[in-house]
Amino acid sequence: MTYQPNKFTYSLLATLMFSAPSFAEINNLSVEPESWWADMENSHLQILVYGENISQMQVKLDQSQGVKLKQTHQSTSPNHLFIDLDLKNAQPQTLQFGLYENDKFIQSFDYSIQGREAGSRERQGFSNKDVIYLITPDRFVNGNPDNDNHPTMLETVNRADKDGRHGGDIMGIRKALPYLQELGITQLWINPLLENNQDKYSYHGYSTTDFYKIDPRFGSNEEYKSLVEEAQQFGIGIIKDVIVNHMGSGHRWMADFPTSTWINGQSEWQQDPTNIMYTSHRRTTVQGPYAMANDRAEFENGWFTDTMPDMNQNDPFMATYLIQNSIWWVEYAGLSGIREDTYSYADKSFLTRWSKAIMDEYPNFNIVGEEWTDNPITVSYWQAGKQNADGYVSHTPSMMDFPLYEVLISSLTEKEDWGSGLINLYEMLANDVIYAKPTDLVLFEGNHDTNRLYSLMGNDIAAYKMAMAYVMSSNRIPQMFYGTEVLMESPTKDRNDGLVRSDFPGGWQADSVNVFTQKNLTSAQADALNFNKALLNFRKTSLALQQGTLSHYVPKDGVYVQARSYRQAGKSEDVLIIYNKNEQAIDVDLSRFSDVINDNKTGVDILSQHSYSLDKTLTLKEKGVTILSLR
Repeated sequence: MTYQPNKFTYSLLATLMFSAPSFAEINNLSVEPESWWADMENSHLQILVYGENISQMQVKLDQSQGVKLKQTHQSTSPNHLFIDLDLKNAQPQTLQFGLYENDKFIQSFDYSIQGREAGSRERQGFSNKDVIYLITPDRFVNGNPDNDNHPTMLETVNRADKDGRHGGDIMGIRKALPYLQELGITQLWINPLLENNQDKYSYHGYSTTDFYKIDPRFGSNEEYKSLVEEAQQFGIGIIKDVIVNHMGSGHRWMADFPTSTWINGQSEWQQDPTNIMYTSHRRTTVQGPYAMANDRAEFENGWFTDTMPDMNQNDPFMATYLIQNSIWWVEYAGLSGIREDTYSYADKSFLTRWSKAIMDEYPNFNIVGEEWTDNPITVSYWQAGKQNADGYVSHTPSMMDFPLYEVLISSLTEKEDWGSGLINLYEMLANDVIYAKPTDLVLFEGNHDTNRLYSLMGNDIAAYKMAMAYVMSSNRIPQMFYGTEVLMESPTKDRNDGLVRSDFPGGWQADSVNVFTQKNLTSAQADALNFNKALLNFRKTSLALQQGTLSHYVPKDGVYVQARSYRQAGKSEDVLIIYNKNEQAIDVDLSRFSDVINDNKTGVDILSQHSYSLDKTLTLKEKGVTILSLR
């Protein structure tokens, strides 16, 4: 792909000054990060300056309040320069840097050091109190059709192409906030919104071509910040999808690397763009006690595809760039969390530094990593607090619970027998002993990489409701995928990304089905939507589901019972969740569950509001889930 240089429009960029007409101004001058803040926990800041023939220039800092120019680093590229600053005693101010060539002044640029928002360091990250809603923004709501295409962006909107751009944007998410609040959502995880200036397949956002710029087809940096502020008014936080492993081949770096080791396989690729080592995807090589170094390197250093170059976190300048970029977005936009993509693919020592740097700045923050495996041991390795045999230390509080997700899907769809079905779901929870804190894991019913839940359940509404109830009542942080609440479907075999990420009904003006107005919803869709609203809004106020202990009983005769109990500060609450896979009516002897029923006499179904006596047999009339609030 031929790179067309971007003309950056950051507010901090150069107020250009000239000492003599014999020196030409520096073209395309840009600075990353575009600004910073005083009073950060880490007072070190490294600025990457881009400009034609800038690397050999001397840098001088004019008078400043508490800012020290520590060092400059010349780049192997003639067009990049690194500047190290010490902000330990910095005050909010505008810095002015002078660029000199052989002691001759060439140009200056301003740089903003801002004051932090009150309480920024103490911000609360997402937690067990929340329900996370995952959005693929291009496929959710098209709130501003005027930004569907952009003159500097290569790919244009083609809604007929399942793998093309469809036009969803930040404005669409903002318009959907009342609906999301009514649904019971308290956090939004949004697939990457940063610029992806690729010639095709750019809608998903995982091929970043500018780490400090929202893709103009989604909106702007300012609009993203406004989304966060507006969402907070609806009681909703924003979780940013971050990628530290790879970038897009359309990034300008691919034509002009800041260092000689900026990406993995850089020198080989420069000599021959077809000479690429692809990742093996063998994730256990980085933690297995007998794994060989070359196998580990093939996993960590290989590229995903030829359009996703693998960033080299062992390059100290790249590592600093990525750490600062994550912190910049948290501080700039006011985020409540980070979801880190393809977690284990990045260098693991870097992941320790990256997670520690973020959590040092924001002690109450939360980060969830994606380690896609059905092995709990592999997932547990990456969670903060885990005592690993090799001494590896992580500071990432949460991981995606793929092992429990996989068993949830299979247990509800396979035949109920002594060794299959619900018993596997019961036994999977015994693996919680290997996690540092299992309740900090994020459990989901699906995401942008998995086939749709309703389809995986064989369009069985009862099984679907059991799956949703399990996710929302588990002792985990629950997450749902956009459209699951109205039974969006997909194929069930292999990967079907474009169809899994289909457009949300009603997100486009001409849509015949509209979830927001409930126009033309099928009876099953309306039923599912009402079910999820009742479940999520009950959870919003239920201390038992948010923070309570979990107890469960070995499944018998196709019935599995879990209990959540809360006892703290003079408050108590008990919830009984009963999963029934029987197609016919079955009587359940409640005396077996006396240890969790305690002195409660009545159970009120949170969905139907029907009351049941707890001192006798409970008849389950049909397959499905019954959630009882005990009183």
